[in-house]
Amino acid sequence: MQIVPSPYAAGLARTPVVRHDTEVDGLPAAWWEYGEAGSGPTLLLVHGFRGDHHGLEPVISFLPGVHVVAPDLPGFGASAPLPGPHSIDGYAAWLRRFAEAVGLPSDVVVVGHSFGTIVASKALADGFPAARAVLLNPIASPALEGPNALGTRLSSLYFGLGAALPERVGNALLQSRVITRGAGAFLAKTKDPALRRWIHNQHDRYFSGYANRRVVVEAFHASVDHDITEWADRLTLPVHLVAAEHDDITTLADVRKLADLLPDATLAVLREVGHLVHYEKPREAAEQIASVTGVRVA
Repeated sequence: MQIVPSPYAAGLARTPVVRHDTEVDGLPAAWWEYGEAGSGPTLLLVHGFRGDHHGLEPVISFLPGVHVVAPDLPGFGASAPLPGPHSIDGYAAWLRRFAEAVGLPSDVVVVGHSFGTIVASKALADGFPAARAVLLNPIASPALEGPNALGTRLSSLYFGLGAALPERVGNALLQSRVITRGAGAFLAKTKDPALRRWIHNQHDRYFSGYANRRVVVEAFHASVDHDITEWADRLTLPVHLVAAEHDDITTLADVRKLADLLPDATLAVLREVGHLVHYEKPREAAEQIASVTGVRVA
């Protein structure tokens, strides 16, 4: 597969990165460490649906000197699937045990994007110790009631068909580059052709990097069956919501309602961007992380 050079490669090259492999409940878990412990606050990054740790690297590229821990969620990238269902409860419990396994400090800052905001917030609501959370493109309303409700229903049919077909055919459908390209084209708002080409290449390279069909189908249902409002009252730590003006998944009005539900919330809105803040406005996302942690932005 052709690799399109990242427009954020130079910034990322400033930060040392090391891959680690550990076990969580006896199963392999892969995670990447950017920077060095003790060099600043530790950020735990939780990526979105169908992606892996690569998805948030553009944001990391603007945060030199910050210690970042970025795992692949179970069944995606290089981490083994869960033995049980890939549900929000399953992912949240795994995230808590992962933090224990790698010895994350109790003052860690949890940063989630999209589906990762649901996983992170559920883990935090269930007692994950952290100083604060930063949620990029937070999922603030049920997917079937959001601005892309029709798209969610069509996606449900797509994943249902992928699960029902014979495995080889079903996998081919679920990994279709045509479908992936269409979804990426719909979510991307940038008019920059070079940036759009890189975004599509990222999806081509990483969106089919899941362990098996069961993982991606179960994770899809987990992503559309839940939203952060379900446990908002239990998120008592400071939560910084970073919404996007043109998000096709969650409206600004719903994110504002979520902010009102949270005990200790702040809200920032990034203009002229949609659900791909981490690809299209990573510097602005990094600035929002810096605004509540005091770190430096390159």
